[in-house]
Amino acid sequence: MLHIEPVTLSTDRLTLRPLSPSDIPALAEAAGDGELWEKKTTTVPRPEGFDAYVQKALELQEAGLALPFTTVVNEGGRVVGSTRYMNIDAANHRVEIGTTWIAKSWQRTFVNTHAKFLMLQHAFEGLGCNAVELRTHRLNDQSRAAIERLGAKLDGILRQHMIMPDGHIRDTAVYSIVRDEWPAVKAGLERKIASE
Repeated sequence: MLHIEPVTLSTDRLTLRPLSPSDIPALAEAAGDGELWEKKTTTVPRPEGFDAYVQKALELQEAGLALPFTTVVNEGGRVVGSTRYMNIDAANHRVEIGTTWIAKSWQRTFVNTHAKFLMLQHAFEGLGCNAVELRTHRLNDQSRAAIERLGAKLDGILRQHMIMPDGHIRDTAVYSIVRDEWPAVKAGLERKIASE
């Protein structure tokens, strides 16, 4: 059985710290960078929705179903988004990395690479996971390309999987990285981090 509890993960440039109600104003500000709630392929609340967003995330954490993080750029301590382990399957040593969003001005920077490195490393080396899953909207080409650059393999498409806030029905692309693949994925991420 996996034993998942709040933890702070960091590189020299980025920190993932346990999500806290004290982060609500900074998260709302980060979501406003690019009005992320307008993007149809992700689910980010409007600034006024972050109280409920954080409360729900912490309820899922209390139930053992999620472990949410606040994403912080070390230089300046700026909050730039959030991510989490979710759909935790402790009995089968599996987690999903999801509900990930990054303020628009920090997208396509080092932030996502460092965050995924930290979460994958902790999942495989700290928690002893057999597999880590990543899911995204089938139409979210930017997210799918980022997941594929990690070295994750497409497991398949869950058709008509979710009803999105605007009412459209999402097909979900499901990817995973398994334990045997982690050394190669890790080496690739370390090379990318060193070159950024």
